[in-house]
Amino acid sequence: MTIMSNEQNFSTILSVIPEQPGCYMYLDETDTIIYVGKAKNLKKRVSSYFNKTIDNPKTRIMIRKIRNIRYLVVESEEDAFLLENSLIKKHKPRYNIMLKDDKTYPWIVVKNEPFPRVFLTRQKLNDKSRYYGPYTSVNSIKYLLRLLTTIYPIRNRNYALTNENIANKKFRVCLQYHIKRCLAPCIANQTEEDYNNSIRAIEEILKGNIRAVSRQIYDGMMRFSKNLQFEEAEWMKERYRILENYSSKSVIVHPSLNNIDVFSYDEYEQSVYINYLHIASGTIVQGYTIEYKVQLDEPKEQILGMGIVELRSRFHSTASEIIVPFVPDITINSAIFTIPQRGDKRKLLQLSEKNAQQYKIDQLKQMEKLNPTQRATRILKTLQNDLHLKEMPVYIECFDNSNIQGTNPVSACVVFKMAKPAKRDYRHFNIKTVIGPDDFQSMYETVSRRYRRLLDEEQPLPQLIVIDGGKGQLHAAVDALKDLELYGKISIIGIAKRLEEIYFPEDSIPLYLDKNSESLKLIQQLRDEAHRFGITFHRNKRSKQQVESELDSIIGIGKVMKDRLLQKYKSVKRIKEAPKEEIVELIGKNKAEILMKSLEKN
Repeated sequence: MTIMSNEQNFSTILSVIPEQPGCYMYLDETDTIIYVGKAKNLKKRVSSYFNKTIDNPKTRIMIRKIRNIRYLVVESEEDAFLLENSLIKKHKPRYNIMLKDDKTYPWIVVKNEPFPRVFLTRQKLNDKSRYYGPYTSVNSIKYLLRLLTTIYPIRNRNYALTNENIANKKFRVCLQYHIKRCLAPCIANQTEEDYNNSIRAIEEILKGNIRAVSRQIYDGMMRFSKNLQFEEAEWMKERYRILENYSSKSVIVHPSLNNIDVFSYDEYEQSVYINYLHIASGTIVQGYTIEYKVQLDEPKEQILGMGIVELRSRFHSTASEIIVPFVPDITINSAIFTIPQRGDKRKLLQLSEKNAQQYKIDQLKQMEKLNPTQRATRILKTLQNDLHLKEMPVYIECFDNSNIQGTNPVSACVVFKMAKPAKRDYRHFNIKTVIGPDDFQSMYETVSRRYRRLLDEEQPLPQLIVIDGGKGQLHAAVDALKDLELYGKISIIGIAKRLEEIYFPEDSIPLYLDKNSESLKLIQQLRDEAHRFGITFHRNKRSKQQVESELDSIIGIGKVMKDRLLQKYKSVKRIKEAPKEEIVELIGKNKAEILMKSLEKN
């Protein structure tokens, strides 16, 4: 049904929409569908767009573009979800949440033919064959097929194994028979009944009923053993061992948990990730993650409901219990929702959440490889949110003081741009106005000198300053910014080493970031780099001062001789350890005598 909205009043239009479940479509002036929605009650849902204030800017823009409204009535809410999913895939409306997935999944087919073959396929035909899946990994299918054909040797040649052809001896055995991967039904070496028993066992394993098949093999092994058929018993024992080994690796919860779907939800910016696991006899038999691109700030309950309908339809699931992290905005008549708090079901939900998170990380890494600046932008946006900054800190500077027992006090300033070290912009400072080990005054002097110079030279200022130290060093840096009238224009924090507390000016309560958060890792990287740069400068200064004082005090050894000695030996210690003949050859006998006597005396 179509309603012309630009010629009639919306109150009149909405009065004729039925109060039934269904889907509605908004069309623009070109008669293009721009949004598809579903509702338990079409009248209430569509009316809500026009009878209340809309906060989301994108939604307001969409409403202004609506010219036509169409709707379709269905029997149930679940049908509305399925119809909405189908319409979105077909029309790809501009303002709808979009599923970023278009894969053809592999299946395992048990072919409808005499002596059925079992193999991998991507085409599901209407040929009365039995299909199992779909599976999300070709490698997992290949492994499973190898396992099945090891336990139950079956044919893989595309022969027409009719009773007439076999009786007329139209076929010869192939390599598969000689390597014991087929029992050669093509030459009547295996009866059709025995072959079909193997096929039935294979299908039970594909359904997840591993325990039942394992028990059958065990009973057969014991029966052969009792009848003193030891070769047959040994073969059954090997099959039993292989299946039990596979079962022990695949079972993750108690086998009593059977035919259960598990869904988890994760999100990042405009993307939502929904992971699906299907459990049969305590084993994960299917697993997949999909990604949605959110357009209009749809509620997470609605998005999870869409994901559940999409994945259950795609993987043909009829599970009667669905484990979820929260109740989705959907009712499925044939299933109940469970939000587990503990036990095996909670373990399954956590496993699904872990898979969703890993998929999200993998997707972000792939995008970052294609666009290297994307990772830096993501980290800096996270830092901005965690520290509640006014703007994204593209340009960050970090300060650290260094001195040992009050000697040679220095400070270091390191610069990060787009979350990467900009080493050409690093600066170190010799403390000039402070006597003794005073970290607070040293920090005040360093910050003052740094930003007074940037102001004088009209250089850009950072968006964030990080001070290596607690509240004392932070307050000293804040005082310096206040004196320069920069406080409030540049964000500033301090990081204390003991518990990695983040301090803010005028706030006595520190912020504790997650130990694994990218924000804290970036701040730690800044702090560690400033410490390394400061310590290196401090050591070089101390070493140089020590060398210069010892050699400068020797009368008769001038600058040329001193430079020649340091160029070769690098330090006074190595000069003392050098053979006298080497030094004589380097600076002459008389100078060498003066040098050696002075160093021995010292």
